[in-house]
Amino acid sequence: VKKDGEWKVLIMDHPSMRILSSCCKMSDILAEGITIVEDINKRREPIPSLEAIYLLSPTEKSVQALIADFRGTPTFTYKAAHVFFTDTCPEPLFSELGRSRLAKVVKTLKEIHLAFLPYEAQVFSLDAPHSTYNLYCPFRVGERARQIEALAQQIATLCATLQEYPAIRYRKGPEVTAQLAHAVLAKLNAFKADNPSLGEGPEKTRSQLLIMDRGSDPVSPLLTPVQATPLTQTRCGLAHGLVQGHVCPLAPTPGLCDPSPPAVKPQPWHQSPTPPLSGIAGLPAPQDLAMGSDAEGEKIKDAMKLIVPVLLDPAYDKIRVLLLYILLRNGVSEENLAKLIQHANVQAHSSLIRNLEQLGGTVTNPGVCWQQAVGSETGQKANDAVEDRLDRKLWPFVSAPAPTSSSQAAVSARFGHWHKNKAGVETRAGPRLIIYVLGGVAMSEMRAAYEVTRATDGKWEVLIGSSHILTPTRFLDDLKMLDQKLEDIALP
Repeated sequence: VKKDGEWKVLIMDHPSMRILSSCCKMSDILAEGITIVEDINKRREPIPSLEAIYLLSPTEKSVQALIADFRGTPTFTYKAAHVFFTDTCPEPLFSELGRSRLAKVVKTLKEIHLAFLPYEAQVFSLDAPHSTYNLYCPFRVGERARQIEALAQQIATLCATLQEYPAIRYRKGPEVTAQLAHAVLAKLNAFKADNPSLGEGPEKTRSQLLIMDRGSDPVSPLLTPVQATPLTQTRCGLAHGLVQGHVCPLAPTPGLCDPSPPAVKPQPWHQSPTPPLSGIAGLPAPQDLAMGSDAEGEKIKDAMKLIVPVLLDPAYDKIRVLLLYILLRNGVSEENLAKLIQHANVQAHSSLIRNLEQLGGTVTNPGVCWQQAVGSETGQKANDAVEDRLDRKLWPFVSAPAPTSSSQAAVSARFGHWHKNKAGVETRAGPRLIIYVLGGVAMSEMRAAYEVTRATDGKWEVLIGSSHILTPTRFLDDLKMLDQKLEDIALP
């Protein structure tokens, strides 16, 4: 597409704009001969003297806008079109393109399969925060299958871009994890049929895709990075076979994004002990409730004493502590729940607290006290997966690794590599563990991916991602919507 001395117009829709902005800077775009960047859904001045590059998601809205650019007379909006779709274009839309006047001037038409955001060096996002609502809200039962198909396509696209054809495993129990696992397998098989060399290479048959759900660890997203990082570092590392120590600064991955946001950069609390403070700011209540023990390792005997001092804090802070207390108790009685909500003065958010059950958490089922370390579920399962210790009954396969006769990692002309730098380094030869968490991924879980990778001395690379990245506030916002009938939530 690029020719010396020729300038072109770059036209994108919102999803493709987010993908590109996560990968490169405007200066990188200009260096490729782009003179102007435009939004396909906004009014644009015709430039019939220049060719246009379209980077679009294959949706009805974007395709119709593309066709409209070449419907006018006597001249089209642009001289010619180079069209790149971020994912597979549905057959009906593809046929409509063929029947339009665009067919006369199109010079390039490709599917580049890049339907995800590279958030960090080992973290990805599908940029679909609405999926939690579509999957878990009772009012969206009819949309669940469509949402699963959409997520499966994106996950399969990620695997194909990484040149992986992994064995797929899922957490047994929630229906949605099994459904997503089978849907991803079907999509991956289609990619494999198109590119038989997909997933070939040394050690590649050991690669796995692990599908988890937010209900398996509702604790991690309730803690801020300040609260989660020291806990993961000092309390979970040795206990779960992870490497203790600081998170080392990550080398930049050219063309991607800054892989070292605050979630993984060395922070002040890595170098010195956290000073004793009070309430939510002091962290003891959330940390100790998450662990089930205090800083000295003593088991909490009266958790109620921990939450009383923070009941005057802002509503969301109080709700986080209440949820941690409820999870520590493995649920409370209806009577005790009502008292907790009343004493905390969060009656307006009572449905938010109960909505945790939509994700699989226990709210009103009193049981035996349990304790869970921050990131223990995701971090421990990742560690178990690379060590081949995962229980096959609790984490069944929907596909086992296929034997390969190739000793070299295949490089497809169709799929790019989001881990490949500008120097053209070959595809990673070793196995990868790709973890997808339904319902959002927490900062401490992102950290666990780096820790497990380091614990294997780089023999394995652990990637983790979800529909979106969770903060405590975002997680509570997601919970808040699960019992509401909303019309403005994006459909899959």
